[in-house]
Amino acid sequence: MLKAILAGLAALIIQLFSTAALAAAADANYKIVTGPERGTYIQIGQDLAKWVAPPAGIDLEVIPSKGSAENVQRMRFEPGVKLALVQSDVYQAYVDMANSGNEEAGTLIRPLRLIMPLYDEEIYFVVRNDSPMKTINEIKDKAISVGLIGSGTAQSATTLYRLMFGQPIPEQNAQHLSNEDALAALIVKKIDVAIIVAGQPAKLFTDMNPELLQQIRFLRVDPNAPETARAKQTYYPATIHVSSYPNWLKEDVPTWTVKAFLVTYDYNLRDTVGNLRRFADSLCENFTNLQEHGHPKWKQVKLELPGLGKGWQYYPPVERRLKACFAHRAAVQAAAPPRAAAMEQVNARPCPDQERLLLLCK
Repeated sequence: MLKAILAGLAALIIQLFSTAALAAAADANYKIVTGPERGTYIQIGQDLAKWVAPPAGIDLEVIPSKGSAENVQRMRFEPGVKLALVQSDVYQAYVDMANSGNEEAGTLIRPLRLIMPLYDEEIYFVVRNDSPMKTINEIKDKAISVGLIGSGTAQSATTLYRLMFGQPIPEQNAQHLSNEDALAALIVKKIDVAIIVAGQPAKLFTDMNPELLQQIRFLRVDPNAPETARAKQTYYPATIHVSSYPNWLKEDVPTWTVKAFLVTYDYNLRDTVGNLRRFADSLCENFTNLQEHGHPKWKQVKLELPGLGKGWQYYPPVERRLKACFAHRAAVQAAAPPRAAAMEQVNARPCPDQERLLLLCK
């Protein structure tokens, strides 16, 4: 009797300590800076806040922003911001400026660390349906919305233009509009081209009024244009698929893409390091949920940490946890027999009625 009482008390104490530990862990209130309200970044942030942060004991607030450059600034200086989504070309631009002696760029980028690469974001070159332009290399000297200052879109648009034509966009031709304002300006003929960076399917287009949608279209990459060869120095070929916009597009559209990264800071405070380690564990363990229930772009994300260029570094505490988890998942998958082979093994023996009812064999 006494042993039973003591055992019950021990179990109660353990439960109380566990509950207290969970409550303490849940007190980690962090922010992730993402992108525009109808962009892909904010949906990726919402997926992380729903599927990854809670099991790690983190209350993750998803913050909209202009985009990648603003995210770097806020990641560096804004209290509570522990995670950010940043385009690869924006990150590289800061690294290049730091290496060239720009002290402010160095102050911003050198303490930042990568958690992992995510997916490729498509770069859309949007024109009116009645535009004579057909391919991206025809945008020279046109009136162009390049995105808001501080956005990743602005970095990609200006970098691509400079690569293709060997000169910056003339100041009088560049407008810094939000994605929504750019499309509105395009339709009323205030600009000729709107450049938008977003992972497909982008809510900006899927939520757009169908009548307005029919007034615009995308420019294509011309594989034979010399401007295309120059753009390949930094950007990679991509395809905007009909399946992303089935009620609008009639054929696939070749374009350019830029990589998205999940970024943090080189934290060394014990509590923060511990929280981010748990976040890494949860990211790996809940990766299937992200792919099955999150934005379609999660299906392009690979559980791997590829080598990085000079000036780029992973966050070591998270890197170690992710590599260990990735290796464990790979080992489990390698050890498990393929589902089809397993079913063949089941079907090779007699099938009892109970298993047949549960569709375990035929």
